[in-house]
Amino acid sequence: MKKCPNCGKPAEWQDNPHRPFCSERCKLIDFGRWADEEYRVPAEPVPMNNEDEGGGNEGIKAE
Repeated sequence: MKKCPNCGKPAEWQDNPHRPFCSERCKLIDFGRWADEEYRVPAEPVPMNNEDEGGGNEGIKAE
């Protein structure tokens, strides 16, 4: 058995539809934390340019 990443209780791994969580409740709590932006994935900031804003047609020639 593995530990549930939310509550720490032992979680059945085989045939568990909520894996890696022990229950649907723990799965939904984790989902809510992602939705509320409590978890963050570290990343470097990416500078914005015209292409990111829908522009960027300057270098394309129409045929």
